[in-house]
Amino acid sequence: KLHARFFKHPLQRAAETNSSVASGRQPVNGVDLYYEQTGRGKHAVLLLPGALGSTKTDFSPQLKSLNKERFTVVGWDPRGYGQSRPPDRDFPPDFFERDAKDAVDLMKALGFGRFSLLGWSDGGITALVAAARNPSLINKMVVWGSNAFISQHDCKLYDGVRDVSKWSARMRQPMEEVYGAQVFPKLWEAWVDGIAQFAHRPEGSICMELLPLISCPTLIIHGEKDPMVPSFHPQYLLKHIKGSRLHLMPEGKHNLHLRYADEFNKLVEDFLEE
Repeated sequence: KLHARFFKHPLQRAAETNSSVASGRQPVNGVDLYYEQTGRGKHAVLLLPGALGSTKTDFSPQLKSLNKERFTVVGWDPRGYGQSRPPDRDFPPDFFERDAKDAVDLMKALGFGRFSLLGWSDGGITALVAAARNPSLINKMVVWGSNAFISQHDCKLYDGVRDVSKWSARMRQPMEEVYGAQVFPKLWEAWVDGIAQFAHRPEGSICMELLPLISCPTLIIHGEKDPMVPSFHPQYLLKHIKGSRLHLMPEGKHNLHLRYADEFNKLVEDFLEE
């Protein structure tokens, strides 16, 4: 892996080998955002991680295996997550809008004129906002494990996972490695409170009003065994995003892109290349 100190500009990475992942930090909107980049294809793709997520925890199989001849793949850590710290993460009412602006402005700063979005969970919500706000910049979009509103049922699901001490050690480990065993529980509780604030909006909207503004081809993927995102959420996205399509994975859970990485990657590649 190459590190930021070895180069000053994305173009200086042109000589990197096809299999390597370059990493760096890019000043964007007052913060230094950490990102990883691999591949040399003409089609640029941005990976958007889930809650508290990062390229390291959320997208290793995609950075490793998405076709590097056809795609240039960029993963990033949103502000306050992963290696994009400082600042400490907070959750103001507009945090999805803030992440969406950061994501788009990062890609602009890295020299990409148009690009596609792959968004998981919270990252999918960020992708929906980014696509609605920047229709001229987004080629295509894939979202999974994502929702445009918060229901009372969702709030119960989030409260059920609020206490990370009740998680399995296997589930906690990746986050504890990134944030530390002391910081992670507090940050997760802050996220639960941050997402719950949308339940007080009309219809629990996160970005419902933005969906009709999305004009890029959109693939919605849903794991039918997803314990965190009930099936009414992908159905709502399908109904309200023009021309979108829904692909169901019968055995998929919330992390279907990790558990079934080969199937997921092929599905995504085929969609992006249509």
